[in-house]
Amino acid sequence: MHARRAIFRRPSAANRSSRGRVFSLLWLTCLVVGIALLADFAYGMWNGFSEQQHLNKAWQQQAGAARTAPKTVDPSLKRPLDGVDFAIRVPRLDYFAAVKEGIGSGVLYASPGHYPSTRWPGDPGTVGVAAHNVYWINFPQLAKGDEIDLETRYGMFRYSVVSAEIVNPDNRTALVTDVNGYHLTLTTCWPLWAGAFATQRYVIHADQVWPVPLRPAYT
Repeated sequence: MHARRAIFRRPSAANRSSRGRVFSLLWLTCLVVGIALLADFAYGMWNGFSEQQHLNKAWQQQAGAARTAPKTVDPSLKRPLDGVDFAIRVPRLDYFAAVKEGIGSGVLYASPGHYPSTRWPGDPGTVGVAAHNVYWINFPQLAKGDEIDLETRYGMFRYSVVSAEIVNPDNRTALVTDVNGYHLTLTTCWPLWAGAFATQRYVIHADQVWPVPLRPAYT
């Protein structure tokens, strides 16, 4: 018996041309989608930057004088007014921003956001603030002992940086509120240069140092 020879046929020029068109179409589609996503992100950030400037001016007119230690606190002041809770100031970075309530994408496009499940400045436990990494691109420059101020309608609270870490997005331990003392946690996406494509979270921990807490929150 004669061994059968396998016959291999090269794809015809028509088939090669068809495949090339399919790959070109897929590549072009991915390119268009990528450009659209980047354009939408850039437009959102541009609008957000403009809104942030407006919020900052509104806050300074509304509560800019509240940079003293609070004597008594009216609980009714611990609520959003026109969507704004308080403001954050970082002297070393010459940074100032009004902080809105919530951490949704609509909020973080325009300003830092206060985690609704965390405390308000001056309350025992942890105050949590998030921001888009584009706005906090230089925050890794902060070192232990650097000052962070939260300005509220009932007074100012000063915090000192304790540490920083990089965690996975599902790590919630940094925002545990029922802890001893008075703390501030800042979070943003990591890597900072990755914009909306960041996969981890950068966390800064700080403790309140002024007004000096009289005693721990819990025993």
